[in-house]
Amino acid sequence: MTKWIKKYFQIIRRLTPKRNLIFFLLVFLTLAISCPAKAAPPSITAEAAVLMDAKTGQLYFTCSPWKRRPPASLTKIMTALIALENDRLDSIATVTPKAASIYAGSVLGLTAGDKLTLENLIKAALIASANDSTVAIAEHLAGTEDCFIEMMNIKAILLGALNTRFANTNGYTNPNHYSTAFDLAQITRFALKNPKLAELVRTKEAIVYWDNKKRQEIISNTNMLVRTEAYPGIDGVKTGTTARAGNCLIASATKKERRLIAVVLNCQNRYLDAINLLNYGFYQVKPVTFYRKGETVTHLEVKEGAKPKVAVLTAGPLTVNLAKEVA
Repeated sequence: MTKWIKKYFQIIRRLTPKRNLIFFLLVFLTLAISCPAKAAPPSITAEAAVLMDAKTGQLYFTCSPWKRRPPASLTKIMTALIALENDRLDSIATVTPKAASIYAGSVLGLTAGDKLTLENLIKAALIASANDSTVAIAEHLAGTEDCFIEMMNIKAILLGALNTRFANTNGYTNPNHYSTAFDLAQITRFALKNPKLAELVRTKEAIVYWDNKKRQEIISNTNMLVRTEAYPGIDGVKTGTTARAGNCLIASATKKERRLIAVVLNCQNRYLDAINLLNYGFYQVKPVTFYRKGETVTHLEVKEGAKPKVAVLTAGPLTVNLAKEVA
């Protein structure tokens, strides 16, 4: 791979200065952002998966990344993100009969008239994957769940998740409710920039408090990797499970200030799949520097200048992350 890339730079030097610079930028951006590393791929059971760099968005591994799949409770990342961006954490939500009627899957056990802060509802949705809390969140912020779902779909488009459509706030199976491994990684990458969301998805255990009654519930993270600290550096994100979606997981981990996001959908063993992907990213993918700081990339012609040409220098090192076998 390194030899292949060097050929590009040899071609660059033969081009005219203007085309030289444009071609160089296109090649570098392609390598840095869109090229998945393809050496010694990790063994996974997932039907669809991606491994993404949280900082750059570069893909290090893909398996059917744009295949539409039911996202199950991975949906709740978007639900929580919309809530955090549009209201105060201390605002009080009153649970409606509709929210209280949600009983399938993981629930908090809300009853009509219950009052909880938005923070407690988001906590229940992200940590315990409570399906009733997402409906309470939606109705509190948007009046109706349908209006809130419109906000979710607009946000998905804005984040570049173009193969995603939400039909509910919690991930219940619906033919019009789908996403892809790539889209879910893209949504998660943005969502983790929210400090409160990032804090909650790495929380092992928490307490949910009611405001209008003496009730509290201890909740545990549904993500076993977070709950048991089974993987060094693990810091999120969310599990999802339905009969149609299968076992799904978005796992995030950070080592030496480098954060990776692994999305695995419909797995036989979602935790092992995620670990294999993260290990691949941390131990097989390494930075390869093609230009150091201050090196000349090309020369540009200057009309009526003191000199006929000026050098274009790198402001910093130009580095691409590649798998060891590729590099």
